[in-house]
Amino acid sequence: MSMRVIKPGLLTSIQDLGRKGYQQHGVIVSGAMDPYSLRISNMLVGNKEGEGALEITLMGPTLKIEKDCLIAITGGNLTPTVNGQVIPMWRPILVKKDAILAFGGCKSGCRAYLSVSGGFTISPVMNSKSTYLRGGLGGYKGRALQADDVIKMNAESLNLEKRAFNDFSTVKWFVNGKDFMPESKPVIRFIQGSQYEFFTDSSKDDFEKESFKVSNQSDRMGYRVSGPSMDFKEERDLLSEAVTNGSIQVPPDGNPIILLADSQTTGGYPKIAQVITADIPFISQVKPGESIQFSRVSLREAEQCYLQKEQILKNLKISISLALKELNQ
Repeated sequence: MSMRVIKPGLLTSIQDLGRKGYQQHGVIVSGAMDPYSLRISNMLVGNKEGEGALEITLMGPTLKIEKDCLIAITGGNLTPTVNGQVIPMWRPILVKKDAILAFGGCKSGCRAYLSVSGGFTISPVMNSKSTYLRGGLGGYKGRALQADDVIKMNAESLNLEKRAFNDFSTVKWFVNGKDFMPESKPVIRFIQGSQYEFFTDSSKDDFEKESFKVSNQSDRMGYRVSGPSMDFKEERDLLSEAVTNGSIQVPPDGNPIILLADSQTTGGYPKIAQVITADIPFISQVKPGESIQFSRVSLREAEQCYLQKEQILKNLKISISLALKELNQ
């Protein structure tokens, strides 16, 4: 069973939860920009949470489904359709063989995630199916999808009854996607970076009080944002040190850079902040040209936010598993 790419969209690649454990060797983590949406899409089709899925950016692909399969689409609303009919998101959907799955305009968010039951037949590289685009590593031939690519799919992990239906069939229940998507002009929480005290008091105040606009010069490696200039108390030379997903560096021009999934492993610019783990998915759903604000929290608050989100996902997984069992009977 397979999925054929008719049109690739702006940027569509296979991502999972990342290539972890190799940063000391200079290998970046990569993985889904919005890990919560990826995990939920996999839950909805009965996969392990970290299974590889398609990450679809702004303008989605057109795909031919070459065998009946169960899919789920989460994340940003890129108006998915099957044979021209709008299909719902955040729930499992049975799609008929030879159906055309397409995406239209971006109504909200920036990235959508498409999971299939059983996952895609992709050989892991360093224990991950994620695509590192700049390095040509992992995923489907180490690159974004192109027209005429054929992606094989594993046998479905769910033994769902293939009842008669025309183009697609879905269920009444769904996950409330609003709980996992940012509001307009989201407030992104952060803890102090290791060089927070290098910046002037007025810059630190502006960082929390003013808005920052996401630049068009933004990608999976990082988001450049423009706003009030972040000024240093004095010029300093820094040795490169470890950076990670969510580190906010400030280069000499004073405009912060939020490092994201494909960020380098080390950096030499001062770090004013670190986005908390629970809010990194929100960043990934902000489009270039949109604005964000920052709010400082303590390390303890950041840990509590993370644990609360993980508990929500744990409860959600149990509920979905029970619903899928009922559907499978």
